[in-house]
Formats: sequence, C-alpha cells, structure tokens
Amino acid sequence: MKSMLSHEPGGPETLALTELDDPRPKAGEVLVRVRAAGLNFPDTLIIRDLYQVKPPRPFAPGGEVAGEIVAVGEGVSGFAPGDRVLALTGYGGFSTHAIAEVGRVHKIPNQMPFDEAAGFVFTYATSHHALKDRAGIKPGETLLILGAAGGVGAAAIELGKAAGARVIAAVSSEGKAAFCRELGADETIIYPREMDRAAQKDFSDRIKSLSGGDGVDIVYDAVGGDYAEPALRALAWKGRFLVVGFPAGIPKIPLNLTLLKGCQIVGVFWGAAVRRDPGGHAENIADLFALYAEGRIKPRIFARYPLEKAAEALALLQDRKVQGKVVLTVD
Repeated sequence: MKSMLSHEPGGPETLALTELDDPRPKAGEVLVRVRAAGLNFPDTLIIRDLYQVKPPRPFAPGGEVAGEIVAVGEGVSGFAPGDRVLALTGYGGFSTHAIAEVGRVHKIPNQMPFDEAAGFVFTYATSHHALKDRAGIKPGETLLILGAAGGVGAAAIELGKAAGARVIAAVSSEGKAAFCRELGADETIIYPREMDRAAQKDFSDRIKSLSGGDGVDIVYDAVGGDYAEPALRALAWKGRFLVVGFPAGIPKIPLNLTLLKGCQIVGVFWGAAVRRDPGGHAENIADLFALYAEGRIKPRIFARYPLEKAAEALALLQDRKVQGKVVLTVD
C-alpha cells in the first residue's frame, strides 16, 4: 500500500508518499481499499500536533474514506469483501488501504459515488449532531452560520433549511456568499478578514438587522477568534451558541453575556459523541442517508486531487480557499 505519511510535526509540505506493507484487520475491524478520502480542517492540525488526538509517528492523516471492503477481521458480521462503504478512521485515510473499526463503517447507497461518500459523514454528521442533538433546532428559528462556505458550514446550511430554519450565512468574500445562496441560505453577510472593535459592532448590528432586530436563535460557530463575541451578542433571548471550531483562534467570551441573554454556550465534540452514543450516531446516519436519497443534501466537491498531491490539497484547505469539500481520489 501507499500512504502520505507525517514523519515529523509540520505543515502539509512535510507529508511524504511512502510504500508500506498492506495492513491486516484485527478482531472487530475491516480493511478498506480506499477510492476517495475526504479532507477536513483537523487534518491540518493533526500533522502539526495541534489536534486533540496525537497519533504515534509515522502516520497518515485522513479521518474519513470511501471504497470497498477487501478483508474483515474476526467477529465481524454484516460486512463482506466487495461491500461499498464509507468509514471513519480517525487518521490513516490518506492511503490506498485503511483500517476501520466495524462500528464506524457504513454501507453506502449504490447511487452514491465514492467522492461524495468520502465527503459525507464528517461534515454532515457533525452539523446534524450540532443542530439536532446540541441545539434542538426547531422550524421557524433563525440560524447564523460562521464560516458557512466551508465543509461543516455548507452542510449546516442544507441541514438548517431541511429543519425548517431561516439561515443567515456569514463568510469572508462575495464568491463564498454566492456559493451559500446556491445552497439555500436566505441571507448572507460578508465579514472582514480583520475584526477590530468597530468591525465587531458593525458585524453584530448587521446580524441583528437581518434577524428582525431580536437576534438569532442559534449561532453555529465554525470560526472562533474575534468573530465569536459579536455573534454571541447577536443572540436572541434563550439562544444557543454552538462551539464547533477555532480556525481563527480560541475566543475569549465575556460570560456576563450569557446571563443577560439567558443563553447557552454549547460544545460540539462530534467524535466523542460517536464513541459515547453509538446508537444515537447510527440514528443520525440513517437520517442523513434519507435526506441524501430525497435530494435535500448533497456534498459539493470543490476540488479533487490525486493521493500524491495531498499536500497541495491540504494547503488549499488551511488557506480557507475552499467552498464545500476537497477530496483525494485514490487509484
């Protein structure tokens, strides 16, 4: 097998294509012949040792893959060689072959191509868990999404609309705003690259204006940094602020705002939720496949790269130039 390995902490340029022996699945595992691997922002962090999980080196990044099962370990039932699947691997996905625990493997519909399958679970399941399980989204509520043109943000637009919410997409450029409108966003806001106090106040005021003056019911924050506080200030009474990610840095929030608004700041750690509540995860995956079959959600593939150009693909992602998903195609 071939893998793009991280031998030392660093950026995408440190990854090296390496020939390895094919792995063998242990009890409760399957071996997948990878046809496509999805890229996600944690992949840019894990190779720098900045993610919650720090695998022993050398390792390949890549937490989600799609392909065919080629072997199953002892005790595995319900799967067989030849099955078309998507799988969550944690890491190791930037490879021609990847091991996955059977509980993190799902058969995919025949009509779902591998590139869409590889860009499906991480983004949609994160956003579905956030909106359904953590925010309890209801029809008629207003949802603000920060970083709405990225993978999880784009998924949140579609899922918010499927839940009957009014969606405001906040992004950094007109091109990204147009993309969000194509996905179904009702309103868009373009925020500046640098956010001083005046810009924060203007951002918050624009959110309130678009929400009718009372504020939004839910903030989905996949950006963090200086963008979080003005979004929190634009929450309505008893609003919910979803903490999803921090590509702009970890924000410092004045907690008096939670008292004044009677609001909640809610953490979204989807990976831990999958481990702690596998039954709930299975239910959510069934929800998502049903929405896919109905045509209400569909991964938007922004770019495809071959495995050996994984560094270029990751650089595109970390520079926030992506609208939707980037995938590696693996021959």
